[in-house]
This record gives sequence, C-alpha cells and structure tokens, in this order.
Amino acid sequence: MHATVVLDEARRALVTNHEGNTPAEDVCSADAARAHSARATESAELSDTMARVANGDADAFAELYDRTSARVHGMVLRVLRDPGYAEETTQEVFLQAWRTASNFDPARGSVLSWLMTLAHRRAVDRVRSEQAGTDREALYETTNIAGPFDHVTEEVTRRLEHQSVLACLDSLTDMQRESVAMAYYDGRTYREVASQLGVALSTVKTRIRDGLTRLRGCLGGL
Repeated sequence: MHATVVLDEARRALVTNHEGNTPAEDVCSADAARAHSARATESAELSDTMARVANGDADAFAELYDRTSARVHGMVLRVLRDPGYAEETTQEVFLQAWRTASNFDPARGSVLSWLMTLAHRRAVDRVRSEQAGTDREALYETTNIAGPFDHVTEEVTRRLEHQSVLACLDSLTDMQRESVAMAYYDGRTYREVASQLGVALSTVKTRIRDGLTRLRGCLGGL
C-alpha cells in the first residue's frame, strides 16, 4: 500500500466524513468511559467481596483470589524477578489479606490498591532479606549453611529419623519441606536440589535456610 493511501485512511479516521463516520477522538472517549465504568464496577464488587472475607467467608476469599491473584503475582514478579520467590510471596500476601481483611477501609482506596500495597511491601522485604542472605552466604561454601545454622544442621541430620523431627517437618511449607528433605534425606547438594526442582540456586538456599529456622524453633531452639 502506498504511503499516500495510508495517510488518507488515517485522516479519514481522525475526522468526520460526509457519510457520517464517528471521529476517532469520540471512539477513544467512549472506550475510556467504558473502561472507567468497568473499573468502578469491579472496585464496588471487590469491596463487597472483601466485606464478606472479613466475616470469614471462605468462598468470598476464593473469589477474591481468582479475580486479583494474577495482577498481584505480576507486580511481585516484576519486583523479585524470580518465579519461585514471586509464587511464595504472592501466597503470603493473600494469607495476610485473609488474616487482616477487617483492616481494609474502602474509604482509603480500592481493594486492588490495598492488595498491591501489601504485595509491594512484602516483595521489597524479600529483596532486602535475600540481599542480606546473599552477602552472608558469599563467605561460605555452597553446600554449607551460615554460622547460626551450623548447629541446627548437625542436630537435624542426627535426629532426622526421630519422630519429633518428622512431626516438625509438617510445620514447613511444602516447598521448604521438599528442599530440606532432598538435602538431608537424600544427601544432595544445594546445586543438585536446585537442578532437580528447576529453580534458582538462591531460591533453594533461602528455602532451606528458612526451613531450618522453623525446625530450630519447633525442636525447642536447639
């Protein structure tokens, strides 16, 4: 198509012609109005849903998750740039939303804005935590655990077959338990665990470190 033809078509799209075509600016204005109306409708519906969540309605919480989790996860992923961390953090955000739903105040903003604020705070906290952990772990071998966790590692290894440890493993998240089990039941290195699970090495380190922290607390502060 020649450039002059393209320009002519563009001009016809921008002005009203003699056949009564709708100007492009009117189309854009109508689209913007529809989008604004859709957002207002969604905001009102989510506010009603959150009110039911605050009253302990599990079905309402499931609806809230279905309607907003993709957007929350997307924002968290942009901050963390790690799918494993983003998935875990998103779950933590919705767990917090379930526990603190009564704190939501519609007069201060929309439900989605509230969720995004919770998500951004948690994502930033995770970034700071990971950076601090990376700085500490840089001083040690890949298959070792930083100083405060050495004793925990030794004790967990010694007591893995004990019923108390097996019970404490239930206090871990599924991802933490899987990583700890592969490292200490199967004797795999961090790199091997990361390769087997298909996640970043830093993700595995954090899961095991956090898991051992929980185990330490469960076993009575070894």
